[in-house]
Amino acid sequence: MFLMHKPSGDLIEILTLDQLFNPCMKEVTGIDHVGEEMQEPASYLKMEMVFPSGESLPRCWLDAHYRETKHQVNTEELNLAAS
Repeated sequence: MFLMHKPSGDLIEILTLDQLFNPCMKEVTGIDHVGEEMQEPASYLKMEMVFPSGESLPRCWLDAHYRETKHQVNTEELNLAAS
């Protein structure tokens, strides 16, 4: 899978899809596809990655507590609506 590294704009071939999909992992291993020579694998922060279209990664890939936060927000909204 290819993702774009936001700071550099380079395409990165992700080698560790299990790390990408695991919200507890903050980094992924990939190869930068820039220039003519094959680059060495490097670690990249998932927060700095987006899809080549510019779309952000799904929150469930980045935040292990994505369900809890959503639940808390919904509870707060209900409390405000009830007031």
